[in-house]
Amino acid sequence: MVTRDTPWPAGTPCWVDLGVGDIPKAIAFYTAQFGWNVEQGGPEVGGYSIGNLDGKAVAGIGPLQGPPGTPAAWTTYLATEDADATVAKIKGAGGQLLTDPMDVMDVGRMAIALDTTGAAFGIWQHRAFFGAQVANAPGALSWNEHMSRDFEGAKAFYAAVFGYEFGDMSSDGFSYATLLLGGHEVGGIGQYPEGTPAVPAAWTTYFATADTDASVAQATRAGGNVIRPAEDSPYGRLATVTDDQGAVFSLISLPPGELQGCPGDAALLTAETPFRRTACVPSEPPRIAPRPAAWWWCQVPPRPAALRSGARCSAASLAAGRRGRCPPRRAA
Repeated sequence: MVTRDTPWPAGTPCWVDLGVGDIPKAIAFYTAQFGWNVEQGGPEVGGYSIGNLDGKAVAGIGPLQGPPGTPAAWTTYLATEDADATVAKIKGAGGQLLTDPMDVMDVGRMAIALDTTGAAFGIWQHRAFFGAQVANAPGALSWNEHMSRDFEGAKAFYAAVFGYEFGDMSSDGFSYATLLLGGHEVGGIGQYPEGTPAVPAAWTTYFATADTDASVAQATRAGGNVIRPAEDSPYGRLATVTDDQGAVFSLISLPPGELQGCPGDAALLTAETPFRRTACVPSEPPRIAPRPAAWWWCQVPPRPAALRSGARCSAASLAAGRRGRCPPRRAA
């Protein structure tokens, strides 16, 4: 688990929110799904509400934006120190604005944009509100992933706007890379494999869960649908579902024993990626986590050779039936 009470580094996915037609219905769904305590907003903020875990903000639920027929969807927000300057970079790299930069009372400044592949994303310049206050805990944000049909074009756009470098994880027939800031992984970017149905480019939100199968069952009981059934991968048990208003999100639970406790008073920090084995080693603090009293960073050790050249089993690759191109599954 990672807690955060300082600004997220620029370019880091720092917040997610849901746009829906029926906010009370969404609050009921996600309260049952993740155990959130939701702080409901009033008319002055359009009913925009904040989901909390143990008093820490994890995600927003707000009114649907766009013309009639716009589907409910989760939006990933990338941190920025200057929203207006980032908007200029978005335009310069070929992106389009859906909303101009605007102040959100005294809490921050934001804009919504389309990248060159057509995927929507938000940018967030913090003021009083930094974004997610907890991550990598059951019910909290765990990973953000961009998928499209233009891998190289998407990489060029996000490198130009946010300065990402890329950790290539591609294999024959599948293109995927991690997004790197200062050498740390903060998200993923990939190309839909050949044979993927005609779905648009999009950012996917992954929430951590203690039990993927139980979470899938809860979602369907509450009126959601299964897009990709729960399935083991080398990085945990994954599934993709919709809520009862059609918004898509993914779930991940780490294999038992995958995470090891840190020595001393330091907490286990898997801030950069939830998908790999972690081990605690003394180090400089990760940029993504608050500074604890003892400097311990749960680093990702080198991957086995069998995994270094394999594609990550993303939601897109599994949904497209490309499991044979992913690393071998963990033995039961």
